[in-house]
Amino acid sequence: MHSATLSPAARERSLAALGGGQELDVLVIGGGVTGAGCALDAVTRGLSVGLVEAGDWASGTSSRSSKLIHGGLRYLEMLDFGLVREALRERGLLLQRLAPHLVRPVPFLYPLRHRGWERLYAGAGVLLYDTMSLSGSHARGVPAHRHLTRRGALRACPSLRPEAMVGALQYYDAQVDDARLVTFLVRTAAAYGAHPLSRARVVGFLREGARVTGARVHDLETDRVLEVRARQVVNATGVWTDDSQALVGERGQVQVRASKGIHLVVPRDRIRSRTGLILRTDTSVLFVIPWGRHWLIGTTDTDWDLDKAHPAATSRDIDYLLGHVNQVLATPLTRDDVEGVYAGLRPLLSGESDATAKLSREHAVLSPTPGLVMVAGGKYTTYRVMARDAVDEAVRGLGGGVPASCTDRVPLLGAEGHVARWNQRRRLAQQFGLHTERVEHLLHRYGAAVDEVLELLREDPTLGRPLDGAEDYLRVEIAYAASAEGALHLEDALTRRTHISIESFDGGLTAARPAAELMAPVLGWDEQRVDREVAHYLDRVRAERAAHEQPDDTAADAARLGAPEVVQQAAVAV
Repeated sequence: MHSATLSPAARERSLAALGGGQELDVLVIGGGVTGAGCALDAVTRGLSVGLVEAGDWASGTSSRSSKLIHGGLRYLEMLDFGLVREALRERGLLLQRLAPHLVRPVPFLYPLRHRGWERLYAGAGVLLYDTMSLSGSHARGVPAHRHLTRRGALRACPSLRPEAMVGALQYYDAQVDDARLVTFLVRTAAAYGAHPLSRARVVGFLREGARVTGARVHDLETDRVLEVRARQVVNATGVWTDDSQALVGERGQVQVRASKGIHLVVPRDRIRSRTGLILRTDTSVLFVIPWGRHWLIGTTDTDWDLDKAHPAATSRDIDYLLGHVNQVLATPLTRDDVEGVYAGLRPLLSGESDATAKLSREHAVLSPTPGLVMVAGGKYTTYRVMARDAVDEAVRGLGGGVPASCTDRVPLLGAEGHVARWNQRRRLAQQFGLHTERVEHLLHRYGAAVDEVLELLREDPTLGRPLDGAEDYLRVEIAYAASAEGALHLEDALTRRTHISIESFDGGLTAARPAAELMAPVLGWDEQRVDREVAHYLDRVRAERAAHEQPDDTAADAARLGAPEVVQQAAVAV
């Protein structure tokens, strides 16, 4: 497979293809993990495909997850064996075939608080979890679980309070840079011929009688409105599903509930541990997840019915997580230890339960009206299955005769050759004058596509210096985000192509101008545009910080909405 970039020139080609009047086989709405997965599934079946996203790639739920690829250990307690088995099979595929450069094993310690029965009960669950992961064609891809004494648990995690446990279980799952996986899905789909377009909002549907025949798409960057015709339209808009269905002029057959989950980011030295943690709470579970030189702590699970684009974490949310994790830590964390906070919304299918934590994460696919397919629910790990099922439904609407899904055998861009490049990391470091750890960092983010990043270094060696204000990242990563990864704005680069916005105590304020100046020559920004991008980013950080001081969702939502959107939308008649 040849590489494909999401460059400014490639965006122009997508605009021309989508607005040129030629009918597509499939138009996918929604550039999160499910929508990107749908585009890849459809294009690798030989169909002509367009993919449109109202914001940046993964700017909704798909960049604000726990960043785990996992079977969902807690779903075993709900006896949802089918969902767990399916997710574990997908975990194995991602680890070993589809995205080994982006998905890696991660250990978790589960402290036991009761003698005897809890070790038997929890141990049986983890044993079943490991056993189910062997049911597919791939091995589990992670080490097997093991039982630990209290002393063994303290060796693995010295920061635990000895009196908070009698022993522990250790098991493995996997983690992923969620936003980067979506970007690689989009780029892989583009490499096979799909036409992706971000910052392009669907403002209406095209109809021929009762049949949906395409969509009216407002390109927010150029203020153009395109009429994109397609034989089938797939609505993969997650928590916006009901809003998208309303544009069709009818109530959807399935409603989606938004559940807010927040995460804290703290420096790695605040918790001394070689393993992540999983802890029980009254309503769900709490993860402490290793994340480079940081820890992610989450998550909450509460209803959210306010602004979907910018869910806000409250002071109460932050205190809730700190309170629960401090129950097991010898040295408690404080608000001063928190580098970053982010909030995301889970798209849950409406059900009988009033508690969002008890709603099933299984997905639904249906065709509410001819020419339109809707996919909703599900979990990040099973995006490929959701995409396959949605495209299967679209293929039925096309009249059949289309090959079956093959995405279980289609590695993402950067996967092929990753192992060889990893083995060559010391030689690459020497060749480009970098520390080996820097090359390892790049390989974990780009896989074999690191060659494209290093080519930029060959052309301009100054890009090999650390980014001012965010020394974990190199300047070349910002330039590459703009030239190849579809970052159209400063916030795209600092929040999703990198995670500078949550990995630094100042929220990335120091890095903002140096990063904007690196993006400027690639995107054709003048000095005034650089100033605007930096000012918008500063407003965004201030608004988020103000939200974190508020006591409830309503006040936090109002504070967060104090920052305007990066692209001001013109009024477009539907």
